[in-house]
Amino acid sequence: MRVNFTVNGRPQEADDVWEGESLLYVLRERLGLPGSKNACEQGECGSCTVRLDGVPVCSCLVAAGQAEGREVVTVEGLAEFAERRACGADSAMSHVTRDTSQNWQPKPPTDSRTGEHTPLSPVQQAFIDAGAVQCGFCTPGLLVAADEMLERNPNPSDADIREALSGNLCRCTGYEKIMDAVRLAAARQGEAV
Repeated sequence: MRVNFTVNGRPQEADDVWEGESLLYVLRERLGLPGSKNACEQGECGSCTVRLDGVPVCSCLVAAGQAEGREVVTVEGLAEFAERRACGADSAMSHVTRDTSQNWQPKPPTDSRTGEHTPLSPVQQAFIDAGAVQCGFCTPGLLVAADEMLERNPNPSDADIREALSGNLCRCTGYEKIMDAVRLAAARQGEAV
């Protein structure tokens, strides 16, 4: 089957997708976006978290066919997604379609596979500045979940942060640096207003 959907603001088409193929597999293997990680394939760890029509989902549990005609944002697209939000291309950003993002024009990254030489989103920069990355395997899912939570709740309490990240497991940290990073991103977001 063929799946047509939008990934990080760009129309995409995946051919010869078999019925049980996961969105995670299509993103990584067919579209060359390795940021979402394949760890548990059971929706337990959150390392494959992406936004599907604005909602964080474990892409290992979503059949690729379910993405037909929908908007997917991966960790590779967070910087452009943040820019699009800032430009007001879609104020709600809870359900993004091709029609609602016409004011925003995607910029091709220097290296679309690695994201090298592309700007970072505010939450990505906060994770670096707070030292919230160790091995980095869980980081993409944490970033996507944190970004969604900060969009929905720009002034979160620690309980709000814990709840938003509760579906994301990290084996390397005690989560304190991750909490610090989300607090930092929220504070910087508040300063920008």
